[in-house]
Amino acid sequence: MRAMAIEGFGEPDQLRPMALPRPRPDPGEILIRVVSAGVNRVDCLIRSGALRAHLPAKFPLVLGWDLAGVVEEFGAGAGRFRKGDRVWACARKPVAQWGSYAEYACVAEGSVAAMPARLLFEEAAAVPLPALAALQCLAADPGLGPGRSVLIHAAGGGVGHFAVQLAKQRGAQVFGSGSSASQSFILGLGADVGIDYQKEDFREALRRHRPDGADLVIDLVGGETLARSYEIVKRGGLLISLAEEPDPAAAASRGLDARSRFVEPAGEQLDEIARLFDRNLLKAHVQKIYPLAKAADAHRLLEEGHVKGRLVLNL
Repeated sequence: MRAMAIEGFGEPDQLRPMALPRPRPDPGEILIRVVSAGVNRVDCLIRSGALRAHLPAKFPLVLGWDLAGVVEEFGAGAGRFRKGDRVWACARKPVAQWGSYAEYACVAEGSVAAMPARLLFEEAAAVPLPALAALQCLAADPGLGPGRSVLIHAAGGGVGHFAVQLAKQRGAQVFGSGSSASQSFILGLGADVGIDYQKEDFREALRRHRPDGADLVIDLVGGETLARSYEIVKRGGLLISLAEEPDPAAAASRGLDARSRFVEPAGEQLDEIARLFDRNLLKAHVQKIYPLAKAADAHRLLEEGHVKGRLVLNL
């Protein structure tokens, strides 16, 4: 099968076309013919070796956790779907090796769901990982709703643009932090207030509206952004970072809960997300679609930053 894979960690140029054996599904797995694959920041981190201490990997390594495609074969015990069904999945596995930048991918049946009927494959591939991450972050604060607030950093990015929409559906007041160029996009997603971090300190901007701080802050940036975010979480509130591990001492000193989060594949949550798409309550923004052979170009653009929504590979 055709695939884009790496033989060692490094820069985007490590991604090369390879002819690899077609995988066979293990018990409980489904073999999916991949039509489109989403490109996520975690793909770049795996490729560079930044996650080698946290996520085992084997070579050759086919990157990619997001996919939309068609069911081809079944492993023993897998029977929820039929051959030819249009499906999507977050294909994360305990060991990174056989991902979605390939013509075929084997995925645990519990991580697979039927695609929304109204989406094209290119749109569907942009959804699973970031939408699941957004949903799971928001679910960590079950009380989020009318009268409460959330600040989302990198609100125009892959996870962020879903988090804004999902938080608004809960009735929360949504603050979206992003670059100057992303402000109209963030507001168009439904954010109540857009915060341009290139023009003002996001802490001061938030305090104008919420002097006591936000009930929930979702950090998708890390570094200095995370370090400054402890100051604008309401006492008793929650800070979640998908970018790095928060500092327990910094959180405790301000009387707040701080956690890291890594997305978990979940077919039943993808079913929930699919229903939102089919009711036109959720939208995916795809900034650019690349052919599979141009995967390295997609990685370069993503690492430059300021991508609005998602990047997708077409097979």
